[in-house]
Amino acid sequence: MTGIQLWFAEFCDLFELCFIKEDRYKLFLSGIGVTIKVSLLAVFIGILIGMLVALCNLSKNKLLKAIGGVYTDVIRGTPSITQLLIIYFIIFASVDLDKWIIAAIAFGVNSGAYVSEIIRGGILSVDRGQTEAGRSLGLNAFQTMTRIVIPQAVKNIFPALCNEFIVLIKETAIVGYVGLMDIQKAGDFIKSATFKPFMPLVGTAVIYYVLIKILTLTLRQIENHLRKSDVR
Repeated sequence: MTGIQLWFAEFCDLFELCFIKEDRYKLFLSGIGVTIKVSLLAVFIGILIGMLVALCNLSKNKLLKAIGGVYTDVIRGTPSITQLLIIYFIIFASVDLDKWIIAAIAFGVNSGAYVSEIIRGGILSVDRGQTEAGRSLGLNAFQTMTRIVIPQAVKNIFPALCNEFIVLIKETAIVGYVGLMDIQKAGDFIKSATFKPFMPLVGTAVIYYVLIKILTLTLRQIENHLRKSDVR
């Protein structure tokens, strides 16, 4: 048996041990589902919070502006793992909710601070004349913001929001700290069970890469559709 054949035989044995034996691949399948669920709900919560906080930061009301500023400062100034543990073990300690929902809330709260700055920057990037034009047409401030300013801002901020979504998926790799079996935790479990770190860790990296690559291509198609009307 040549060296290449020997290496391939050892690789196949290692692959079988880490993924096939005792149906260990099912741990990764379950972990993918958890990662996707947590990420999607966290994105929705993050965008909702981000929009509200961005409007607070843009408000002329000093109290709302202070609330938005404090929230953004505190969330961006503390580690996401610390926020996850505080929300899970303290804030929601006595609340009967699924672990993945609590984790999604924690990541949504974290993401909201970054999304708020993205949205604030996008709104400020829209020419002030657009707002004045809307008001001159008889629209009130809310109608001008929702019908004229925000639709234009969305196209400007969409790439940054996509990047935030991608970062969020990778950040969810810490949900194992609250007992969730996500992709990273599945890899760690297999590594501990087999005492073979190479295959589980590489498998984890490949799964994350494929997920993010699919997401990137999908979001790029959406971005291209949004920019069809742009003249370049």
